[in-house]
Amino acid sequence: MTHVSGERVELQVPGAEESLGVIRHGHFGRPVLVFPSEAGRAEDFANNGMVAAVQDLVDAGRVSFFCVDSLDGWSWSADEHPTEKRALRHQVYNRWLEQAVLPYIEQQLGTRLPMITVGVSMGAFHAVHFALTHAQAVSLGIGLSGNYDVTTWHGWGETGDATYFANPMHYVAGMEGEHLDWIRQHASVLLVVGEGPFEWHPTRSLPSTREFAELLERKAIPHELDVWGHDSAHDWPWWQKQLAHHLPRFC
Repeated sequence: MTHVSGERVELQVPGAEESLGVIRHGHFGRPVLVFPSEAGRAEDFANNGMVAAVQDLVDAGRVSFFCVDSLDGWSWSADEHPTEKRALRHQVYNRWLEQAVLPYIEQQLGTRLPMITVGVSMGAFHAVHFALTHAQAVSLGIGLSGNYDVTTWHGWGETGDATYFANPMHYVAGMEGEHLDWIRQHASVLLVVGEGPFEWHPTRSLPSTREFAELLERKAIPHELDVWGHDSAHDWPWWQKQLAHHLPRFC
């Protein structure tokens, strides 16, 4: 069943009674899985002008956005819980993406096309993390103003495997051998960040983006780093411009 562009569809979270929403914008073209900013909803991408910023691509059938709800309020943003528990809760969100969202996108398109992920702020982490851990389905992860070290998000308590495998700064550093070779062949990352308001404090997006780009460089994982100027803030008007600047060459 194909749904009308802009219509919210609820998909059940595996193993739970709750559901999370997906909204599609576009009728054809390269599928782009869109993550909202921290604790955001599927509606945020369009409501903050991001679809309008690339409306020509949507109208021309070059791109279909699939915008999803976050589960951050229950996982990464639940600061009362230690980092490891938040990382374990994040695994529930990953299962929803894998078992509900990816099949839904494939059903909508009628085929399996190489996907792009996009996210802003905390959504940039989700986009890049999902791309690097699902390179069989995602060929490019685009992070706009992201922080890629989850232990810097009001982290506390002992951490273990759940945190390690949810933290790009850690698991990319540990990649080696055949797995690293496979990632080099199938994954790519585009990191965009500004030098303006809120990109340094409190988000740490600017230093984290630079540090993560250096790590990708050391591991020879295909990537681009695009640092905008001191007027470029951690805010939607700049993310609109950055998306419009970069997305056309991939769709």
